[in-house]
Amino acid sequence: MTSLPELRELERILELGHRHLDFHVECEVSAGNKCFPVYRLALGNPDPKLPSIGFFGGIHGLERIGTQVLLYFLHSLLTRLEWDKSLHHLLRDVRLVFMPLINPGGMWQSTRCNPRGVDLMRNAPIEATGSVPFLLGGHRISPHLPWYRGPEGAVMESENIALCHTVTEELLTRPFSIAVDCHSGFGLRDRVWFPHAHSVHPIDQLADIVRLEELFQETYPNNRYLFEPQSMHYRTHGDVWDYLYLQAQQDKTKTFLPLTLEMGSWLWVKKNPLQLFSRHGIFNPSVAHRQHRVLRRHAVWLDFLMRAACGYDKWMIDGPKRLRMQERAVARWYRK
Repeated sequence: MTSLPELRELERILELGHRHLDFHVECEVSAGNKCFPVYRLALGNPDPKLPSIGFFGGIHGLERIGTQVLLYFLHSLLTRLEWDKSLHHLLRDVRLVFMPLINPGGMWQSTRCNPRGVDLMRNAPIEATGSVPFLLGGHRISPHLPWYRGPEGAVMESENIALCHTVTEELLTRPFSIAVDCHSGFGLRDRVWFPHAHSVHPIDQLADIVRLEELFQETYPNNRYLFEPQSMHYRTHGDVWDYLYLQAQQDKTKTFLPLTLEMGSWLWVKKNPLQLFSRHGIFNPSVAHRQHRVLRRHAVWLDFLMRAACGYDKWMIDGPKRLRMQERAVARWYRK
């Protein structure tokens, strides 16, 4: 039995929900003398004519809270399936896909990168336009430095290949899909980032992002989420969500919205400065009641996204109103 708590919890959830879940191991990764599985789980309707949503976490091994949020949400869904008739009805019209622990080797070693020293969010074959921050934007100098992209010309790391295969098979085949990737470690606010990370060029789906934000504000008006493009802060090479988004753009009949939840871990450090002396503490709440609060709060966000994906045809807009919303979004985020 593995001594990685998040993987133990994931495998316990697989036992709990085996009647409802489709699951298999996408790949296996080695860390020292240990081998870890990377699981893909799915529930709901597999019909490719229906929308889907993917929940992803654990890409950075230090950011355990992202995996924990997804495991909390998944456990809640499977428990509700025992009695919640409305959830059964919802799952007839949507597909849910989970990869809660994409980098188990990095989590085992308490590193941001995978066991080969590669930052999985700098590893896709995509180059940033313009300048990027030194090191932070992705580099090929050495795996001993953070934000290492991997060797020039090498294929993507096995964890990223598994991620891309899952997204291509389960999300990009659908008329509408959302991906939400859970991270921590940026700022005092919970942020929802969307592409591009490699360019300051606005994406074609800005109007859909704004409409989704409005829908969330109308439904949960007291939330503290801040929506913005990642390039508003810095650009990076090798962003896997940019890579997948550009692939999705080849089929204009389908809509793919990749979102990154950046949980504001600086707030946890502000409340408990001693966390600065721990690599784990910089990215994760170390006090139990704060962790429980984070799990509950983001479960609301994930549940909202699940329902928004299911009912996408009820809130998406077209025609002149969409064009006006796109122009308003460009003025908000891209014009100084």
